[in-house]
Amino acid sequence: MKRSLIALLTVLSTNTLAASGYTWFGNLSHTLHIPGHTLTFILVGIVLLASGLLYRSKIAKVSNVVIPDRGITFRNIVELYGEFIYGQCKGIIGEEEGPKYFSFIASIFILILISNLIGLVPGFLPPTEYLSTTLALGAFSFIYYNYQGCKEQGTWNYIKHFAGPLWYLAFLIFPIEIISNVIRPLSLALRLRSNMMGDHIVLSQFSNLVAIGVPIIFMILGILVSLIQAYVFTVLTMVYIQMAVAHHDHDEDHH
Repeated sequence: MKRSLIALLTVLSTNTLAASGYTWFGNLSHTLHIPGHTLTFILVGIVLLASGLLYRSKIAKVSNVVIPDRGITFRNIVELYGEFIYGQCKGIIGEEEGPKYFSFIASIFILILISNLIGLVPGFLPPTEYLSTTLALGAFSFIYYNYQGCKEQGTWNYIKHFAGPLWYLAFLIFPIEIISNVIRPLSLALRLRSNMMGDHIVLSQFSNLVAIGVPIIFMILGILVSLIQAYVFTVLTMVYIQMAVAHHDHDEDHH
């Protein structure tokens, strides 16, 4: 057991496969003419979809869903994660509004987190290290919260709130608010991509310099960075949703 653990740590710390340029999807990527990180992103999506179906099948067999399983089980882990995200939604978006967006927030957080973490596995290209992926995630968040804002307030009222509460300053505030809103997906994308790329570069450099032991420290830091960046992206998305769906009663008073 001890020898197996040492061998596993050695493989992970040396990052042999990644350093040699080998990736699990290299041949398939060349055949299909699809970037390797895109195939990895698809794999992450399939794994999460399979996990969701597995959870549903386990819940279907339970007579009383209120009672948790004994010990550490797949169901308990999923429900613990769900409780955490549910609490975040209620705390940031609001007690009443938060639960409406739970499914989206829970999905985007775990999608980004796994996409970050998979880069620590030799032979996999982390999707979030590429701007195309992070821009897609940022655009997805942008479209979602603007859609929810239009749905909740009405399209005209939602657009009108960008002008601010004072009509005589609308000509100045409106373009500033629109530009600020449009920049959000880009800032989300660049923040996530830059941090994940920086983390991967540090890990790769230390893996090449010191083959055994030291890179383990940076892998632990990599896990922490992956978690923090997924959380930051998700929290900002929740803030944007809260700002989009909030009713601005004072607008009507001043207009």
